[in-house]
Amino acid sequence: MEEVNQLTKITLVWELYESGVPKAHIAKQLGLNRETAHLWIKGIEKLGLFEFLDRYFNAKKGERVKRQIDPILKRRIWSIREREMDCCGQKIQYFLEKEYGSSPAVSKIYEILAKKYILKSKWKKNQLRGPVPHASSPREVIQMDTIDFGQVFAFTGIDIYSKEADVLLRPSLTSRDGVIFLDTCMDRRFNGHTNLLQVDGGPEFKDEFKRKVFCYADRFRVARPYKKNEQSFIESFNRTVRKECLGWAKYRAVQIPELTLVVNQFLDRYHYHRPHMGCGMKPPLERS
Repeated sequence: MEEVNQLTKITLVWELYESGVPKAHIAKQLGLNRETAHLWIKGIEKLGLFEFLDRYFNAKKGERVKRQIDPILKRRIWSIREREMDCCGQKIQYFLEKEYGSSPAVSKIYEILAKKYILKSKWKKNQLRGPVPHASSPREVIQMDTIDFGQVFAFTGIDIYSKEADVLLRPSLTSRDGVIFLDTCMDRRFNGHTNLLQVDGGPEFKDEFKRKVFCYADRFRVARPYKKNEQSFIESFNRTVRKECLGWAKYRAVQIPELTLVVNQFLDRYHYHRPHMGCGMKPPLERS
């Protein structure tokens, strides 16, 4: 019945058009989109009324064939997802372009991923977010934190502008360990100086650490308690360390030498291979 009504509407559109009624008025009178009326008239002018009606009727018969997804593209996307530790659609797009010269839409990538994986967004909408430090150049703001791995503690730091980062494993969580990390990362990673160094309120960043911090930083800030968003860059990096390097296991202090090798391999991959959305889908230290 609906098809018959549509065929009647097409006939009326043509009759009104032949009578000299403007296309906009025709669409308004018949409750059509103006572009739809225009396309119908254009088709009838080309094919004739009866031929156009016949083609329109036959086109509506049966189910439409769903557009097929290239099976090779599916395998590539699934393979990259698993190889790159369940990375996001933007990173998969980056690797497809780099390795195969193809760049499907991110929405298409997620459509393909949904056929094999259960995807759930971690983004919490309508959530109030406190102030976070901003940087307009490298070494302007560095955030530091720690990750608990049982008898091993990973001290982490990140330049929030360049996304360059560092990790040092220690057997304890004292301010002395904090100073050792401060000396190490500022020397080998952050060129010995930053405008602002920000940490949380942990004991590893007090006492001896606070007395040493101004050798490297013009300003020192402790993030507010329970305001994880103020440490958003380092918290994000910590998740990456767990997800792509050390996981959620507990380790013994005697394992630090072998774990350090794993961490160094991760840092090399993080800086030179793994694309970062904050760097325009490029690795932080991409080799030329």
